[in-house]
Amino acid sequence: MKKFWNWVRDEDTQSRTLYLNGAIAEESWFDDDITPAAFKAELMSGEGDIVVWINSPGGDCIAASQIYNMLMDYKGNVTIKIDGIAASAASVIAMAGTEVLMSPTSLMMIHNPFTIAIGDSEEMQKAMQMLDEVKESIINAYELKTGLSRTRLSHLMDAETWLNANKAVELGFADDIMFKPGESALQDSFVFSRRAVTNSLMNKLQKPVVKQSVEPLYERLNSLKY
Repeated sequence: MKKFWNWVRDEDTQSRTLYLNGAIAEESWFDDDITPAAFKAELMSGEGDIVVWINSPGGDCIAASQIYNMLMDYKGNVTIKIDGIAASAASVIAMAGTEVLMSPTSLMMIHNPFTIAIGDSEEMQKAMQMLDEVKESIINAYELKTGLSRTRLSHLMDAETWLNANKAVELGFADDIMFKPGESALQDSFVFSRRAVTNSLMNKLQKPVVKQSVEPLYERLNSLKY
């Protein structure tokens, strides 16, 4: 079992803080009973409100789902604090917070799940269907937190969207910004879409389309031996 989390208890107040740094479960929890049980045992070993600091590029979606469920089921308040990045699977965990706070320089990223599959066309189809269902399950968590429509959330995931702290608050992925006195100002927010940037670049290039004959391809296919 390789731990990617660390608990710290304040000896004076007895308050507990959970740190999630780095990849979420480098080894999948899909067929792992030991690691999730260890995480849950540590979570339930104390009472009261907890703080969860996240700085993670993401990782295993099964692990993220289980951690999300454990935090949602926890009896005390869960304050999520993002001090670096909460991307991919880590953003799902962040949605479990009673309150989600982001540092002014932190980022959140949401995108479609992906996997590696080996097999014939039927296996590829099964993998595609599985990814579709995983995406819907992730949207469930985003929808509960943000109140955004499933269609809009799906489009944000399709585009691999990066959110700074202001934009995350504006869209409902976060509740407030750390270290800022008074009410949060939402000006100067931005959202980065890889797809939008790529499309813009392609439009600027305006390269002519070169049509090629398919005859050489047919000749190569006909020459294949079975």
